[in-house]
Amino acid sequence: MLSDVLLVSAPGKVILHGEHAVVHGKVALAVALNLRTFLQLQPHSSGKVSLNLPNIGIKRAWDVARLQLLDMSFLEQGDPTVPILEKLEKLKEVADFPEDCTDHERLAVLAFLYLYLCICRKQRWTAEDLELINKWAFQGEKVIHGNPSGVDNAVSTWGGALRYQQGKISSLKRPPALKILLINTKVPRSTKALVLNVRNRLLKFPKIVAPLLTSINAISLECERVLEEMATAVPAPEHYLALEELIDMNQHHLNALGVGHTSLDQLCQVTMAHGLHSKLTGAGGGGCGITLLRPDLTGPEVEAVKQALTGCGFDCWETSIGAPGVSVHTAASLDAPVWQALDGLCAGQWASSS
Repeated sequence: MLSDVLLVSAPGKVILHGEHAVVHGKVALAVALNLRTFLQLQPHSSGKVSLNLPNIGIKRAWDVARLQLLDMSFLEQGDPTVPILEKLEKLKEVADFPEDCTDHERLAVLAFLYLYLCICRKQRWTAEDLELINKWAFQGEKVIHGNPSGVDNAVSTWGGALRYQQGKISSLKRPPALKILLINTKVPRSTKALVLNVRNRLLKFPKIVAPLLTSINAISLECERVLEEMATAVPAPEHYLALEELIDMNQHHLNALGVGHTSLDQLCQVTMAHGLHSKLTGAGGGGCGITLLRPDLTGPEVEAVKQALTGCGFDCWETSIGAPGVSVHTAASLDAPVWQALDGLCAGQWASSS
């Protein structure tokens, strides 16, 4: 049982280059963001394990003694890396969902229960522990997304920047702390449907789409080269010019693949009016985009861009890439206002008497 409050966090992530092409064996570059999800673990004597996810409106509790009496042997059957649909169906009975529970709420609760019931929690971790964290985080991804690539959980576990190709993940050495804007167009989309559309377009126009995927692969490799050069020397204006050109080319390629959207076009037009370069990140079809911020930009210039984007109805965050991976925090390691805010409102929290 935990004797003190434990606060851990992990960074968010974006894809710099390689969206959709990675599905077809090409290289993708993923980076950790300095925007973090926090998890607070707090012991209490109520005899319940409580889950509070205020960002998505979930607050649930289960009696620990009842959980311990349930037959959970099905969770230990087979390799945890194989599909777990059968286990999830049984877990739904444990979750005891109310009738008005939405699909994303159900998935969030199932992911929590699966991990909570399977994992022996630790407060410190070695390299082996990080491997285990990554492994179990991947299971949570599978609960929610079905057949994920493994990029999201890996970059949130280790942080920094990762190269991903055909299931193989490697870290980029000392990626530069580039500043970016992360913009949410708030246009919903289906990743599964967009991936299928690209596959169908490849089958229909193989001589057109295959070279596009090869070109996107080359963009990822060139971006990797530029980032490594920036990490070993003083970043120069030509480095940022190269990154901006790569962003523009990749965005045009993604539009040609059919995963663009009018909201993303608007995003690019707004930032280009301020001399900045943007592209979609992730599946496309709406969703999120990123904008590179050159180091010569002033604070008022960045604020003007952010105001223009929010004026379009978008959400906008200023952040940086290459953030550290999963971390343990104490009151001393966080600024007082941050700790106070998190103490009352964490992105995720559970409390248990066991």
